[in-house]
This record gives sequence, C-alpha cells and structure tokens, in this order.
Amino acid sequence: MPYILKKYYPLRNILFFLGEGALIFLAIAAVYYSELGFTTFFSVTPLFLGRALVVTFVFQLCLYYFDLYDLSIIPSFSENAARITQAFGFGCIALGLVYFFFPIIIISTKIFWTSYFAICLIVSLWRFVYFRILERRMFTHSIVLIGTGNLAADIAEAIENKKDSGYKIQAYIGEDCPKVNPHNVPCFQDNKKLLELAYLQEIEKIVLALDERRGNVPAHELIACKLMGIKIVDGVGFYEELTGKVLVEKVNPSWILFSEGFRVGRFAKMCKRLIDIAVSTAGLVVSLPISLLSALIIKLETPGPVFYAQERVGEKGDVFRVLKFRSMRSDAEKDGPVWAKTDDDRVTRYGKIIRKIRIDEIPQMINVLKGDMSFVGPRPERPIFVNELEKKIPYYSMRHTVKPGITGWAQVFYPYGASEEDALRKLEFDLYYIKNLTLRMDLWVIFQTVKIVLFQKGAR
Repeated sequence: MPYILKKYYPLRNILFFLGEGALIFLAIAAVYYSELGFTTFFSVTPLFLGRALVVTFVFQLCLYYFDLYDLSIIPSFSENAARITQAFGFGCIALGLVYFFFPIIIISTKIFWTSYFAICLIVSLWRFVYFRILERRMFTHSIVLIGTGNLAADIAEAIENKKDSGYKIQAYIGEDCPKVNPHNVPCFQDNKKLLELAYLQEIEKIVLALDERRGNVPAHELIACKLMGIKIVDGVGFYEELTGKVLVEKVNPSWILFSEGFRVGRFAKMCKRLIDIAVSTAGLVVSLPISLLSALIIKLETPGPVFYAQERVGEKGDVFRVLKFRSMRSDAEKDGPVWAKTDDDRVTRYGKIIRKIRIDEIPQMINVLKGDMSFVGPRPERPIFVNELEKKIPYYSMRHTVKPGITGWAQVFYPYGASEEDALRKLEFDLYYIKNLTLRMDLWVIFQTVKIVLFQKGAR
C-alpha cells in the first residue's frame, strides 16, 4: 500500500490492507496443506513461502490499481465482487508473465486455481464485513464540532463523503442550526454542554470550526476539556487532514506563519533532484519508441512542428519554455491565449489520443533534466494566466515556491479543468503538497500516476 502514513490513511485501513494480505496468503497455505499433507507441506515451506508471497503481492497490487483500496465509497456487494474478479483476472495474466521469467515459483495448476477461488471467496466476505463496519461508523473517533457555519459544513460533508474517515460527529456547539447535519446529531447553544458531552460520550477530539472566532471561542470549557485529555484541533487543519487539501479561502496569514511544514531541507532537495534525474532518464529511454512513432504521426497528420514550446512560470516566478508534443493545430492560438477545454476542437485526432494517455507530456522530462521542472510538483501555468490568478486568488503565488511538475498531488486528485474556479480548487491541493512535501509523498504521487496513465482511473 503506497505512502502508508496514519496522516493519510486511518490505522484501521492499514490493518484492513495487512489483514487482507494475510488472508490471501493463508488461503494459499490452506490449499497447499490440504493437497500435500502435513509432512510434505513442511518439507517445502521455504519454496512455498516465496510462491505464496508473490501471488499475494501481485493480487494486492492489482486490487490497488483497480481502485479497490479506495474505501471512501462503499460499493454494492455485486459491484465489489465484479471488480475483484476483474482485478484478480488481470493478476492471473501478470502472474503468467512472472512465471514465464521465473518458472521455479510456478504453483501447480490444481493448487493455483483452487487457491484462486478460495481467495475470491474469502476476500469478498472480508470486504463485505468491513463495509458493514464503515456503513455503521463503528470503531470511529467521536468528535464535537464547535461551529455551525460554512467551515463546520465543509468538515461534516468531508466526513460524510469519506466513509473511511474514522470519525463520527456526536454533536454541534453553536447558536444556529448546522448547515449540514446528515445524521441529525444534537446541536447545543450552551457551551457548558461541552463538559457534559466529554464526560458522558467519551469525546476524543473537539474541532474548533468557527467562521468568526472573535468573542465566540468557549475558552474556559476548552481548557477544561484539554486538561481532561481531549485533543483540541483547528478546523482548517482538521479539514486538511481529512481531505488532503487546504481551504485557501478560509486560511489567514497567521495560520501559514505558525503551522508546521512549508519547509524542505537541503538533503531532501538533493534526493528529490536525484529522483528527478533517475526517473526522467529512465522514462525518456523507455518511451523512445513511442516518442519516435508519435513524432512521425504528428508530422504526417497536420503541418507544423512536432514539438510545442510554450512559456510557463516556474520556481521563484522564473519563466521557462516547457516542451510538449504538439496536440493542437499549429494555428490554435491565432486569436490569442485561451483556457484549454476538455473537448477542445483545436485538438487534432492523434492529439486527443496522446493527451488522454499523457504521451504529449513525455518531452517535459527534458525540462526536468534541465532543472526547469521536477517530476512531481504543481502544474506550471502560463504567465498571462498567472498574472490574472494572482490578483483574484489568495496565496496563488505560493505555488512558485517549489519547482512545477509533470505530475503532482493536484493532478492526481483533481479532474482535468481549466478555469479560475479550477485554479482555486487545484491550489487547495498544491498548498497541501507544498506544506507536506516529502520524498515518500513524491514516490506515492508517481506510483498513483502510473495507475492513472495505465488504467485511465482517477484525475488527470
């Protein structure tokens, strides 16, 4: 499971992943044992361990790439079973390739297919039980929201939409009725109810989600709760933890000044640069046949150059020329720069293909090698649009404190779009990335990008 950190995945989801791996492994072990018997089974234990671990790894990797570890949405039993069958079917093909190159780890046909059906059954049942737990919000952390306005509504919606958030709202504290209250939990106007809730309902966390704090913070009650061992958290930071993005419109300068993060050490920068060079060099070599074929098709399809160089804003606001395979007609901007659209009629036939599977972005790896870009970072934007967006969107210039990237946190989580509203929503993810930037985070984004490119799942 990529980027296993409690900050991004609740502990129970990590246990779910590990538990599912153990069940797959044990299903194979049970079949082996029933077929070989006690004496023979233990005489081939080392070889069995290797074979079973390979099957477990491949099957769980396929479950991940088929989005079956996205537990924020609960599918129906039939839908889940169908997707598991698809994932394991692809896993069988992948194992066939592995067995071709490493025949020593081949499992006999009878044991393999018996194990396959046992794995399908046990994984389906395991997921059925876990999804029932998620639906009933069992084994969750109980929280109280102080506030009933927009910020509280954003947090409530995030918890409701993310079934595996690990949180359950027990009550609101505020003068008005909450804007979002999907489970009709009680709302109290009296701040003293905080202490009563803390005693009677074993509240584990209190979230300060006030739109306007001046004169509205129940300081005395919060201090009392703090001394009882209850964690008090800021609403904006809690929302960030839930969603992987920063609420740009609700962040004030003091939050940025005093919050943790927004700092990358020299060693981390050096390692990030080494990863950029290694990944881009490997990518250019592996993609060379595709690049040569694409260059030929682009040249034959429409008149104009193969490559498209365009000015973009990079780190510290420096302007550089990004390289891409040309996917539009050569006269696409004869009337001036405009936002790109999802179904842009300026895009050529082959351009639609290379955009869909990101072949058009292969030449950007040259920009990475030159040092203009990183492999992972905020998407670089054009100077003319940057000048407009910096005037309209708060903190937009913070995107330029790191190198732009071919892929990134926002590109992975936010669907393709090109408008001022999209720029604001992407900035929420970009600021989260800049605030929490680590090498593990970069590797997770690269891992996720592979899934998006190969299976066309997720955002672009």
